[in-house]
Amino acid sequence: MDMYEKVIELARRRGFIWPAFELYGGAAGFYDYGPLGAPLKRGIEDLWRGFFVIREGFCEIECPTIGVEEIFKASGHLSGFSDPLTECKECGEIYRADHLIKHIIEVPDALADEEIYRVIKENDVFCPECGGDLSEIYEFNLMFKTFIGPGGKQPGYLRPETAQGMFVNFPRLLRHYRDRLPFGAVQIGKSYRNEISPRQGVIRLREFSQAEAEIFINPKDKSHPRFGEVADLKMTLYSKEGQERGVTEEMAVGEAVARGIIAHQTLAYYVARTCQFLMEAGLSKERLRFRQHKDDEMAHYAADCWDAEALLDRFGWIEIVGIADRTNYDLKSHMAQSQANLTVYLPLDQPRREDRLVVKPDMKKLGPLFRKEAKAVADALSALPLEELKQDPIVVIVDGKSQKIDPALVSFEMVTEEIRGEEIVPHVIEPSFGIDRILYSVLEHSYREETVEGETRAVLALKNRVVPIQVAVLPLMDRSELLAPAEEIARDLRSLDLRVEYDSSGSIGRRYRRNDEVGTPYSVTVDYETLEEGTVTIRDRDSMSQIRVVRADLADKIQALLAGEMEFLEAGTPLSG
Repeated sequence: MDMYEKVIELARRRGFIWPAFELYGGAAGFYDYGPLGAPLKRGIEDLWRGFFVIREGFCEIECPTIGVEEIFKASGHLSGFSDPLTECKECGEIYRADHLIKHIIEVPDALADEEIYRVIKENDVFCPECGGDLSEIYEFNLMFKTFIGPGGKQPGYLRPETAQGMFVNFPRLLRHYRDRLPFGAVQIGKSYRNEISPRQGVIRLREFSQAEAEIFINPKDKSHPRFGEVADLKMTLYSKEGQERGVTEEMAVGEAVARGIIAHQTLAYYVARTCQFLMEAGLSKERLRFRQHKDDEMAHYAADCWDAEALLDRFGWIEIVGIADRTNYDLKSHMAQSQANLTVYLPLDQPRREDRLVVKPDMKKLGPLFRKEAKAVADALSALPLEELKQDPIVVIVDGKSQKIDPALVSFEMVTEEIRGEEIVPHVIEPSFGIDRILYSVLEHSYREETVEGETRAVLALKNRVVPIQVAVLPLMDRSELLAPAEEIARDLRSLDLRVEYDSSGSIGRRYRRNDEVGTPYSVTVDYETLEEGTVTIRDRDSMSQIRVVRADLADKIQALLAGEMEFLEAGTPLSG
């Protein structure tokens, strides 16, 4: 078995991840989180909230997972959220076309459909199933369509990302933050993409969890007041230039900004915070890198974009987080679609004086002349430059028709105004986290096997902040005199909001192994010395070392160990063996 099979086998057997709808044969791209997977997922999400809600001070909102059609017209998902497909002319199997040429082109998703088909033909790429010829490329929209209410009159779509909920709530969020930039909003929730052929297990899902932050900033000031906190953090960067040479660089964040590798401080700050979050969640620093989007794959609206990528045994480097400077594309698109004002008033540091043309159409005379078109004529006059207002007659275009206006019907003058502020459309920095991919990466990066006394010991070396079981309580043997105090200890620890596993089934060695492979960091054993001397043993998952502590001190010791406030061997009396 390769590493993926080992991790997935453990995950299914111990209740981390199960194929969904298994009773009815299942469906690709859907998975359930079991009794251990659900708390592990919540632990990762809560850790993320700690970074972005608590430490950054961003507000968390929750929006519907179904959106009305207009949202996705504005976002571009209706017209552009599609994948290129090709179909086998022999067996009818359908494939994502760019995936069939990954071994030929490094970034095939940057190619146009015609170019993908040319690569397929020139390199003799055939159907992987039967070897048949492949059809020309066509586009398939990945959104799930539905209808809101009876009759099918109002189309809706399951959201393909959580971000749009924060964009359409921008006016209310701005008021919440008292009309001041910068500010951020976050959302954790389900998104849906009707993937063509999700064959990579939990890596490519049709229903998945995202954690996204939309950080609205002044486009004229992309510095960050806390950049000094991360400037010295070293990360593995795979820049555009590095990809041309095939090399990564270990570099401090401050140096990356100074050299212009990362566009500016605010983007670099959130790249660094992403790195810190992923390592605290349990990813290996040696198997984590940040890859910059190349020019031919960069979104047209993005100033810069970096992907956090995890190295996995079967799949190689996969994207788990994207951090982008999306400029003002999203807010401008929603302004155009909704006709709402999504700007922010920014006061200037120093007021400036500015000449402005003031146009005053005479509505009392324009009204009778143009009737229903009078307002449109007046608006057209107000938009004309000074040179055209001096013409006789003045010519305006209204509804595609040319209208001649007597200069006597409009007056104008140049006035000098003091400008104290300006209306701007904020730029957006977006870190977008794929929680399911992160969770699997944590499992694989935490998994190890070692030989102990001739037997293989499987261990999930999960971080204390995310473990599904924080402490196991184990009576040495299944005897009534040991069960009662063990059950009481389990109740006491649960009263402290700790996630406790109580297990009295099987030999103590087997129970230790069971807890090792699900990542339980500490096991408390109740034995006959507990009855005689009032002490218990605590076993450390990683080292298998054991210490003895007074039962009355157990809760405080466990809490200190879980919080990282105390080294294990300092917590009690070490036991030999």
